[in-house]
Amino acid sequence: MKNDPNNQSDLFQTSPSASDSGSVECLGMTFPSDEARRKHFLALLREKLQEPEFRKGEGFPIGSDEDILALSDPPYYTACPNPWIADFVSHYGKPYDPSTPYRREPFAVDVSEGKTDPIYKAHSYHTKVPHLAIMPSILHYTEPGDVVLDGFCGSGMTGVAAQMCSHRGVVESLGYRVDDDGTILRREAAENGEADWKPVSKLGSRRVVLNDLSPAATFIAANYTLPFDVREFARAGRRILDEVESEIGWMYRTLRTDEKGATGESPETWAKALDACRTTEEIRFLLASRPSAFGTVEYTVWSEVFTCPDCSGEVVFLDEALDDETKRVRETFPCPHCGSELTKKRLERCVETRLDPQSHTTIRTPKRRPSLISYGMGKKRHEKVPDAFDLKVLKKIEELPFPQELPTDRMMHAPEDEENWGDKWRAGTASFTHVHHLFLPRAAHALALLWRKAIAHPDARMRNMLLFFVEQAIWTTSVLNRYQPQGYKQVNKYLPGVYYLPSQNCELSPWYAIAARGERIAKTFTNFSSMQGNTGISTNTATCLRVPDEGIDYIFTDPPFGDNLAYGELNFLVESFHRCFTNMEQEAIVSPHQKKGLSEYQGLMRRCFAEYCRVLKPGRWMTVVFHNSRNAVWTAIQESLQVAGFVVADVRVLDKQQGSFNQAVATGSVKQDLVISAYKPNGGLEDRFKLEAGTENGVWDFVRTHLRQLPVFVSRDGLAEVVAERQNYLLFDRMVAFHVQRGVTVPLSAAEFYAGLPQRFSERDRMYFLPEQTAEYDKKRLTVREVLQLQFFVIDESSAIQWLRQQLLNKPQTFQELHPQFLKEIGGWQKHEKPLELSELLEQNFLRYDGKGEVPNSIHGYLSSNFKELRNLPKDDENLRTKAKDRWYVPDPNKARDLEGASRNPTICD
Repeated sequence: MKNDPNNQSDLFQTSPSASDSGSVECLGMTFPSDEARRKHFLALLREKLQEPEFRKGEGFPIGSDEDILALSDPPYYTACPNPWIADFVSHYGKPYDPSTPYRREPFAVDVSEGKTDPIYKAHSYHTKVPHLAIMPSILHYTEPGDVVLDGFCGSGMTGVAAQMCSHRGVVESLGYRVDDDGTILRREAAENGEADWKPVSKLGSRRVVLNDLSPAATFIAANYTLPFDVREFARAGRRILDEVESEIGWMYRTLRTDEKGATGESPETWAKALDACRTTEEIRFLLASRPSAFGTVEYTVWSEVFTCPDCSGEVVFLDEALDDETKRVRETFPCPHCGSELTKKRLERCVETRLDPQSHTTIRTPKRRPSLISYGMGKKRHEKVPDAFDLKVLKKIEELPFPQELPTDRMMHAPEDEENWGDKWRAGTASFTHVHHLFLPRAAHALALLWRKAIAHPDARMRNMLLFFVEQAIWTTSVLNRYQPQGYKQVNKYLPGVYYLPSQNCELSPWYAIAARGERIAKTFTNFSSMQGNTGISTNTATCLRVPDEGIDYIFTDPPFGDNLAYGELNFLVESFHRCFTNMEQEAIVSPHQKKGLSEYQGLMRRCFAEYCRVLKPGRWMTVVFHNSRNAVWTAIQESLQVAGFVVADVRVLDKQQGSFNQAVATGSVKQDLVISAYKPNGGLEDRFKLEAGTENGVWDFVRTHLRQLPVFVSRDGLAEVVAERQNYLLFDRMVAFHVQRGVTVPLSAAEFYAGLPQRFSERDRMYFLPEQTAEYDKKRLTVREVLQLQFFVIDESSAIQWLRQQLLNKPQTFQELHPQFLKEIGGWQKHEKPLELSELLEQNFLRYDGKGEVPNSIHGYLSSNFKELRNLPKDDENLRTKAKDRWYVPDPNKARDLEGASRNPTICD
């Protein structure tokens, strides 16, 4: 990608491959080559790391100077707090100028973007917002050259989105039109029903500051957003895999079972010949003597061993429970020894005592046996049961010295006498306490060799890119990777968000695990070349960003929410390979293990939002993505925003289309995220408020200014939506929060405020507008059929129940469907009212169809009216029941089934 002509001055004036062939400019300095630039700033960073005060900063990662330096590429990226972030913003950003006009309404558009884009899939992370879903917000709020901030950047999708704003084809794929002069236009409905294209921004890359507490996260973000030589990466990646094949390919050889591979010798004969080999060179020579006899293992399925409760005989679970035809695990199956009927719940897990190869102490692990081998011959794939030769290969590998590149850290660096090491410990499985316990011997040798090859590359930028490639094998080659027989590809089958040891582990070969990933990375980054100098990346707490006051033009952030994910714990596995760890003291999560409850979480988020408010320019916007099913967390976030100084202007829906495993199967999970648009009041309002604080004039000045920030008209599917923030109760709530945050007494009661609103502002459809906004609303109101009126103000338990009743009478829905709508409606919840969880309100006042028996009338009527394939089906039809399962509905007092369900909950009967 060529440097964008709309950029003011690229920091890094070289070819997209960032080669060392010419001079480079960085932070106003010129260097003869990129390597000279890196060497200069690494020396400065080394000196900085020697300063005790620098290392004492909040959130400083746990790692040695050498390990931090090895990851860093300063001044663009450091695996510690970045000392040049302030220089980056000051040198290339634009100082705040109150005389420069800036006017944006909140981006009031529900966004839906999937996770199938090649850039998004180039590297996995526990959770991330697709960059294509971030781009519309950046285009709406910024212009080329503006500085965007994401203080919880994760894998760096905000950085990718900021750079993608210069890609015309990508911008147009989002539904925009780009004129020849780079003007970006968005289609809006006109009064006559035809297209009306309105300019929204200019084509061009934005500067971006990315920050995260986790070195694993910022390492991914850096490799996404800093340039590299794609062709050299492709060559180096293939070379590493070829070298690994040359050195340990023998570990992944298996005797062919088809006739073409017949050698005349039995597996036992080959196993005996293998046993006579004393060195790996002899083993390679033996296998090379008859190469046509062997296939290459793609993966080996290991099954836990259980004992039968009736005869105490050992049961290899997968061997007995897997149906060979359907490729599904049967609910019941006979014991191979006594024939009694077994279920998994009846079995008792076998645990064996083994010698830990590193600590030389005994450890207890689940007893596992290889059950199935998938191997390839050319383009053909075959399956077999492990034979004597396969078992002998595994035995030979066990006898090899422990690979030194494999980390041996105790999980979370927990004390040796601590039984459970974190929140993401999954009870019910056999214990593991150290990183290396997660890898079977063969996988340990393969992963260690891959890491050794990648880290040996002489070029620092290429080395990090190769590690970016190799580290994707860490989770998927561990015993966390589950075997799912229904699907062909077995890569990345671990249960996300938790350290869960499955009963059937699929041990992948390194080629099967990441070879295709390397090819995709090379192809993807050929089409998207990141630009050096557009991104500054820091590994730091969001409570102390090291950004100058009022230096940021826009913030997009997806922070942790409550106890959804313990990022520090989940990143520990990858960070142990880099030997640089998250400092979890400043991690903003709810964590029993870290002794952080909701109040501690809220305190940390309040500090983070206060820091956001400090660095954001007055009058500018912040977008916060929220995903949590607890109303208490939602309330904590809103209160933290208000206390920090932000004013919420709009709440929308972000649909990622494909959710996580938990989102897909958990009844109480959230499938759609909410997007909060909040602004920092500008200096004009603040200055006037100092003179009018505590007076009626101060109240109405705030309301007038706030109304100017709100969307005037929002339509969807030919209907106009009520802008909740324009209703009287939310206007009152925002006004009160504005006063309280500044320590000023509120001069008006709610009754006085509600009486004063229609005297000063125009009312339309129960919303309030400035005089100049009324004409615009009236004009756009003519373009839609009707307004989706809200029948209830959800301010307490009674109104919440009425609102839910209204929703469910028209459309029986699941918790996941109701939740984002509900959170949008409870913004005006009265402070003296006890906050209630949606799950509690539903359970106490409504019924949920459990998928058994006939589908209730109300659900049946809704589904048959709205889904053609479900019409005229009997109420016990399996397809109808599947679609109806977990939907909440209003009990019908004339139906015995509903009365029976309601009788089990006195609240419903009342």
